[in-house]
Amino acid sequence: IGKSSRSNPVTYIKAYDEIRKLWADQPLAKQMGYTAGFFSFNSEGGRCEECKGDGTITVEMQFMADVYLQCEHCKGKRFKSEVLEVKYREKSIYDILEMTVNQAIEFFAEDAGYSERNVVDKLQKLADVGLGYVKLGQSSSTLSGGESQRVKLAYHLSRENAEPTLFVFDEPTTGLHFHDIHKLMESLNALIVRGHTVL
Repeated sequence: IGKSSRSNPVTYIKAYDEIRKLWADQPLAKQMGYTAGFFSFNSEGGRCEECKGDGTITVEMQFMADVYLQCEHCKGKRFKSEVLEVKYREKSIYDILEMTVNQAIEFFAEDAGYSERNVVDKLQKLADVGLGYVKLGQSSSTLSGGESQRVKLAYHLSRENAEPTLFVFDEPTTGLHFHDIHKLMESLNALIVRGHTVL
């Protein structure tokens, strides 16, 4: 799913696009002229330019492993302070990225708008494959191989009109708790119901 520090589960399943639109629709964001792009740590505008939206500064050590330090300018929050002043129901975009999938589902489910339901639907796919404990902003490079596979599975479950596909899984339940195996089996069966083939 990408090992970049800029990739995370919500960018992969396209839920972050909807979240950024919600923040861009807030009165302060409109007043300041902030578009959805300002709430991305991947593009100029709202991200911290000291760390380029990474939240950390890399100190290259010639003969040793590189050292990663928290960005002193944004304190690891990845965004400019004025962008963090834009809040949706008392939460900044950074606060949302620090939530787990389960916490975010609960947070967005409290409001019944179209955009919120869309976010909940996408995030629910991550919870359905047993990733409710993962933080929305957690870097993909910190996910285990099995977690990465389940993020991919959640992405495919979120695609409504996808062409029938053959999915080949190699020991997908290795290392999983019985409860998680049950969730995974439900997800695999959901693929079959949608017309896909699972081997």
